[in-house]
This record gives sequence, structure tokens and C-alpha cells, in this order.
Amino acid sequence: MRQIHSSAWLLVLLSAILQIIIFPLPSVYILSWFALTPLIFGLLRARPAGELEIAGSVRLRPATPAQGFLLGYACGILWYAGTCYWIYDTMRQYGGLSAPEALLALFLFSCYLGLYHGLFGLLVSLLAGSGRDFRRPLVMTPFLWVAVELARTRITGFPWNLLGIAQVDNLALCRIAASTGVYGISFEIALVNVALAAAFLVPREKRGAMLAAALAAAAVLQAGRLVDAPPAKADHAALLVQQNVPVSAEWTPPYLQQTLNELTELTVKTVAASPMKIDLVVWPESPAPFFTNDPRFREAVGTMARETKTWTVVGSIGTSLTAGIASPTSPIFNSAAWISPTGEWIARYDKIHLVPFGEYLPFPTLFSFAGGLTKEVGEFQRGTTRSPLDGGGQRLGVFICYESIFPDEVRQFADQGAQVFVNISNDGWYGDSGAYAQHLNQTRMRAIEDNRWLLSATDTGVTAAIDPWGRVVARLPRKQRTTLIAPYALTSVTTFYTRHGDWFAYACAIISIGALLTRFPFFKNRKKG
Repeated sequence: MRQIHSSAWLLVLLSAILQIIIFPLPSVYILSWFALTPLIFGLLRARPAGELEIAGSVRLRPATPAQGFLLGYACGILWYAGTCYWIYDTMRQYGGLSAPEALLALFLFSCYLGLYHGLFGLLVSLLAGSGRDFRRPLVMTPFLWVAVELARTRITGFPWNLLGIAQVDNLALCRIAASTGVYGISFEIALVNVALAAAFLVPREKRGAMLAAALAAAAVLQAGRLVDAPPAKADHAALLVQQNVPVSAEWTPPYLQQTLNELTELTVKTVAASPMKIDLVVWPESPAPFFTNDPRFREAVGTMARETKTWTVVGSIGTSLTAGIASPTSPIFNSAAWISPTGEWIARYDKIHLVPFGEYLPFPTLFSFAGGLTKEVGEFQRGTTRSPLDGGGQRLGVFICYESIFPDEVRQFADQGAQVFVNISNDGWYGDSGAYAQHLNQTRMRAIEDNRWLLSATDTGVTAAIDPWGRVVARLPRKQRTTLIAPYALTSVTTFYTRHGDWFAYACAIISIGALLTRFPFFKNRKKG
């Protein structure tokens, strides 16, 4: 097997850097139209072909499948390490790991999820074969990219920063998400990247025209960011309480009671002073040990709901008991409790999609080396239903923390009748890294896909009201204990994506599989026979 040409490695590095900076905090979103181009070009021009050396110049051929995987894998490792760098600080500060162990955790994480970029490189190389006709791999690349994104979502369960998220502020372009989900935007971005790569693969006499056409397409699609939609009408108001509770606080009984008193007092005073009627109060997911079976917590929140005469959502630790203290063997849940204006605890949503290494430890035997981490990991159980919380003439689709990055899971709340989305989260674990902003952008995309107002209540920020266009219409500064009167409206309209989910991504996967099958001689021979 011939060695990979050095230029291919440089292209992989360039592509990884571009893919990193199109997401927050750099957020150079316009470069999303060029971010995949170096990787695609590098895969199709990866190895020297000695027999094609002419006058000292070297003609390059596509990567072999093994080379394609290696190039894509290197790109994926770099991209995850550069985009999810915050994992190091989280594991270091809150996971109980030493600096070398936290660095190893980030490296292993990047090596694991980087496999998907490797898969993409492998598939492109398989379709390219050893010839110089690049039409098949170029045409199929957008389908392959979306198929791999679907695999990231469904198999590994970590679809962090899907490519289409980079264009969440592009209101005109993002309207397609109401039909295809974020995957449709990823497809369009990949398509433009393919067109740019193709411009450098055609003969020189055609290059100028193709390059101009590709750049024009990128400009037209990017111009959608200049289009603004009319203001979304809001006829309800929610009070979102940003608790700003320290993640690493020492929870003594007096401190817990003081915190609870301060939060209930802040809520009651703000509702009383509000110039408009408050229809909903939301407390976020919190690092405070607010157990739903703790009589003090239940009484404080129930009294608060009665005094404000408002339906209330409170992030809490759910237990199977309604009073008393749970035993060490009692199952616990990451929950959102639903309290009526009379102070009754009506219902509860228990988080279904838990965070690995945060809320449960996968393969505990395998990770036994990380003793500090295993002590810090929660032992939460999974919830079983995504039914909306119903009361006060409104149905809330409540999801917790990083559940907001799963398009198909969030849309199920709307499909079951949720009229407004509520995401409660504790983004304090991310510190001052770009993760909180990355999370916000992914949450905004869920509002676009399902045409719903979305209330994002977080412990340290960003706490915000998001309209059905994905625009942040009101927000709080981070790291302050304060409240936000957030406008919202109720809707029962369902989008095509709400009804049919990831149909587009699955169609891309099926088309990709079909293209790969027709690539192999065995399949062709069977077809002829």
C-alpha cells in the first residue's frame, strides 16, 4: 500500500480546525461552507500513483479504504478534542480525576467518537475506488455525511454539534428543519462543500466556472442569515429562576435551608412585583440536593406555588417515596416536578436519556481505574415516558439538560401534544468554556424543528426564551442569581418533522447503503445473473 501523501495530512488538519471554529465560542459560522472541503479533497487525492508521475509532478489518487479511515479518524479525533475540550476541566474539577487522568479521559473520548469521522472517510474511499472518476463519491458524500450523523445519534448517543447547528442563526435556511430536522441543513452544507471540492478535481479549463458556481451557492444560502422573520406573538409569561447555585457547594442542612429560603423568596417577590400575569414558574436542574420526598422541600415549594398562585416546574431528585427519607437502595431520578397553584404535587417527568459518566457509569468494571470519577458519578435510573405535563390549560414538554441535543427524542413531546417546550439544565458543569453556548444553539434548533416556543431555564446560564424561529428573544446574563420574565405562546400545530421524525436521515442512510452495495462486483454479478 502506497504511503499517504503529506498534503492529505495537512488538508485533514485544516478541515479539523475549520470544523472547530464554526461552533461557539469562535462561531465563525460562515466557514461551515468550506469546513469539509479539505477533508473531501484530501480523501480523493491522498496517495501518489507512481505510474502517473509526469515531468516530475505527481498525480494523486484516492485513498484506499484503510487510508480513508485513518485520515477521517485523525480529523475526528482533532475535531472532538478541539470542540469538546471542556470535558478536561469538567473531569478535573468535578469528576475527581487528576490532570493526567482527565487528559486521558478527553483523549479516549475523542478516540471513541472520532471513529465516526473515520467511518465517513472509509465510506468515501470505498465509493471512490482506485479510479479517477469522482462523480460517484462526490454525489454520495452529502448522503454519507448525514448517514454518519444519524449513526452518531442512534448508536453512540452523542450527536453533539451536528454540522447543521452551525447555521442556527440562518432563519431562512433553517426553515427546512421543520421538515427534515437539523439533518437537512447538514446535507445542504455538505453539498456546498462537495461542490467546492469538485471544482479542484475537474480539468483546469472547467475549474473557474465550477468554483464560481460553488461560491455563489454558498453566498446565496448564507444570505439567508440577513433575512429576518416577523416577531413571534407571545401571549403568556413565565418566570425563569436562574439559581446560580455553586456546583461544588458543601450541602450542610443550614446551607440547604438558606438556599431554599432565598430561592422561594426571590420567586414570590418577583411574581408579586411583575407588571404582567405570570402563567408559569420554572426552577432549573440544580446541583442542590432537592429531593422530592424531603418534607421541607415539598412544603417550601408547595407554599411558594400557593403564594404565587402559579403552576410550577421544579428541577429535583425524584424518588419513589412521597415522604420520609429514601433508603440507599431506593431508585432515584433526575426529575422535573409539576406543582399546581394550590401547592399539590401533581406529576413528574423523569429524565430518560442520562449522561454517561455523569448520571451513570457505563461499563463500571472497564473504568474501575478512575476511582475518583466512579465516586462522583450518579446512580440515576431512567424515566419511562415523554408525556407532557398537563395543567392550567397548558401542556409542557419538559426535557432535562443534554436531552435537548437529541432531535427525535424532543420532537416526541410535541407529537404527544406538548404546546411549549421547557428545558431545565445545569450548565455550571461546563464552567466558562464554549459548551454552554454550544448547548444553547442545539436547544434553539429543537424550537425550529417543532415550531414551538422554548423556555430554557439553567442554573448558571444561559437562561432564555426562544421563539419558534430559534431566536433568543429574552435572556439573562450568566452567573447571577436572578429571574427572567420570559414571553411564550402555546401552539398545537405539528410540523412534518414532529410527525415523521428522522425520515430524511434514514433516507440518506438507505441511499448510502444502496450506493455501497452497487459498488462491489459481487453485487453487480448477482444483479446480471
